[in-house]
Amino acid sequence: MKKLYLLFTVVLALLLSIRSLAVPVLNSLPGATAVIFLDFDGHYVYSSVWNGGSPLACAASAMSDPQITEAFNRTAEDYRPFDINITTDSVVFLAAPLNKRFRVIITPTSGWYPGVGGVTYIGSFVWGDDTPGFVFCDRLGPNSPKMVGECCSHESGHAVGLSHQSKYGSDCVSPIEQYNSGIGSGEPGWAPIMGNSYYKNLSNWNNGPTPYGCTNMQDNLSIITTQNGFGYRADDYNETMNGTTTILTAGNFTKQGVISTNTDKDAFRFTVSQNSSFHLTAVPFNVGANYIGANLDIKLQLYNVSGTLINTYDPASTLSVTIDTVLNSGTYYLKIDGSGNTNIGEYGSLGAYTLSGTGAALPIHDVALTGNADNGKHNLAWNIIADESIKEITIETSADGISYKSLITVAGVAKNFSYNPFQSNVVYYRLKVISAVNQMVYSNTIVLKALAQSDNIFKVSTFINNQITINSALPYQYQLSDINGNSINKGTGAAGFNSINISNQPKGVYIIRLFSNNVNQTERIIKQ
Repeated sequence: MKKLYLLFTVVLALLLSIRSLAVPVLNSLPGATAVIFLDFDGHYVYSSVWNGGSPLACAASAMSDPQITEAFNRTAEDYRPFDINITTDSVVFLAAPLNKRFRVIITPTSGWYPGVGGVTYIGSFVWGDDTPGFVFCDRLGPNSPKMVGECCSHESGHAVGLSHQSKYGSDCVSPIEQYNSGIGSGEPGWAPIMGNSYYKNLSNWNNGPTPYGCTNMQDNLSIITTQNGFGYRADDYNETMNGTTTILTAGNFTKQGVISTNTDKDAFRFTVSQNSSFHLTAVPFNVGANYIGANLDIKLQLYNVSGTLINTYDPASTLSVTIDTVLNSGTYYLKIDGSGNTNIGEYGSLGAYTLSGTGAALPIHDVALTGNADNGKHNLAWNIIADESIKEITIETSADGISYKSLITVAGVAKNFSYNPFQSNVVYYRLKVISAVNQMVYSNTIVLKALAQSDNIFKVSTFINNQITINSALPYQYQLSDINGNSINKGTGAAGFNSINISNQPKGVYIIRLFSNNVNQTERIIKQ
């Protein structure tokens, strides 16, 4: 009997070793001392703490290589912030110290432990006796890479000291869910790894209540990094914005990094040699479309060379960030950070990301705006140097030089514009120029002094070619007639600058009546 048992053990070991040759060899952080081994190829277990001390011949998972790879990637991303290697390689596992390694057996051999997707002893990572944990893949899909990956992270979480995390109602008396199923849907739908994360896209570590009470908060990150002989992985980029900041190559670039703590921020520097379009995507590590399997919800900030914040990009409905803008020549900084969203804060928003950027010189090389004030009229003129034709020019105004609004859009061939402003004190002007290939650039800003407002609330161009221009202090109605009183057009206008096209009317004299509240104003128009 003893010989038969020995023969069975040898044959089983041989079969397992043959199967192991087919499992993809994957490592998330080669060289790390601490190791979690995802064992997909079957294992013979003899442990005093499992199965009443009787041996267990755990069958291989029967998962395909793509399924194994996805499940591995999901678990690896969950542990990305830490100085630990997630591996499918038994050689790497066996080389690790006994008290810094843990084996998760992914197997359909589940009849000996009914009713659960997996099982592990809390704190067993540091026991030093290779007590494994189990993920029962036949109960997860079966063999769903999403569910297997989530369960591998969950069971490994128990091994490194974590209990379950629960959801409580407003009474804070007893859990309404022993396993917190999270909140939200779609891309930012979230659940904690130590709850029930099978059905949410975004899962990460959490600082939340356990089944032992709604005020019994479990700080996942602190427990993992202080009780198992390993901490956070080394920071890859600092957040200082100066000459030591990591440089991104001009033009096209790709850079990968990791946000490893919830205070970690990564800064990058790049230089634009001339006015350019700029497109950048910051994408969290993922295993499929719509950033499936990501742990990191990205926030991105753009600064100028002086360290002044230009803009913050932190969309609520997506985990990634996209920037499409135009940058003038100069040096800029990018700073990437983990962020929260409407479902969860930034505590567990950690993980890997990829920055990809492209820049292209604009066909518009220079836009120079000049102007003067003459008897209350503001006269603007400009010169544009460009390789492509200009599609349109928008004149923008501001009372404070910060918030701008559109005054009027003119044809791309226009070179000047004049009108009587209603503002008093000063008016700031700039041009927004769009080329025929839809690239955009802003001009310099000029400031012109304005006179106090006149009694008329409407200022109307009286000598025209094809358009009547009206600058109004208030919303209004109008009626346009020819010299004989025949109505030609009528309508409404908003406060600000408006125009009425009469290119289809012959040259001659026209009368326009303008109404606003109890104010009526009549002007004579001469079309030349």
